[in-house]
Amino acid sequence: MTQRHDEFRHLHRAGAPRPLLLPNAWDHASAAALVAAGFRAVGTTSLGVAAAAGVPDGTGATRAETVRLARTLGRLDALVSVDVEGGFGDRPEDVAALAVELADAGAVGVNIEDGRADGTLRDAGLQCAILRAVKDAVGERLFVNARTDTYWLPGAPVAETEARLAAYCRAGADGVFVPGLRDLPAIAALTSSLDAPLNILHAPDGPSLDALAAAGVRRVSCGSLLFRAALGAAVAAAEAVAEGRPLSGDIPSYAETQGLVGSG
Repeated sequence: MTQRHDEFRHLHRAGAPRPLLLPNAWDHASAAALVAAGFRAVGTTSLGVAAAAGVPDGTGATRAETVRLARTLGRLDALVSVDVEGGFGDRPEDVAALAVELADAGAVGVNIEDGRADGTLRDAGLQCAILRAVKDAVGERLFVNARTDTYWLPGAPVAETEARLAAYCRAGADGVFVPGLRDLPAIAALTSSLDAPLNILHAPDGPSLDALAAAGVRRVSCGSLLFRAALGAAVAAAEAVAEGRPLSGDIPSYAETQGLVGSG
């Protein structure tokens, strides 16, 4: 394991004074801008990658785009974790091959979910087989963050959360992720029952980083929030120009933006 991999793992274990905040990028420019702003670790967002490619998120349609982005971000002086939806396939050996590609591209982490495009959860046994295959293939080269969508999918069995997370940890997951979970007592109960770091998705109207830290959370992801905020800002800027209003916010200059290309 290299110094970079060790550093990424340490960031999940430190937890003080706040959890690791992982902002999620969707292309080289957004990742480079985050790194330039001082973020040491950056994730990718599958929604951002899929929407930029003109396809729906969660359908397994962006394997090539995801690998290409990982190779591009590998040039940055950053710790990059890649969101691969459910692994772009149900065959453990195929997901493991993808993980090897990402590790070779310079990624230090990968996020693998159990939610399916049809609104159900992947069979827990199959998900564990995928996680084991990935860990067998990459070992400590990737921090494997195993996500369960029990709190996110309509009608999903929330009671399965703890059992699934425990099974994923036994299968080799280095960390676990429960997007949609906001209840602090429930979060604290999970962190007390798990040895692996718990990842929570940031919500603007949800618990603060300090409150999540107090509940034992070790990683907080931004998910697609930054991508969606960027879309909103782009439309707002166009409307301001059309209406003759001054633009608000800190807008990078052409030279500053051009400089991001060489920041890796």
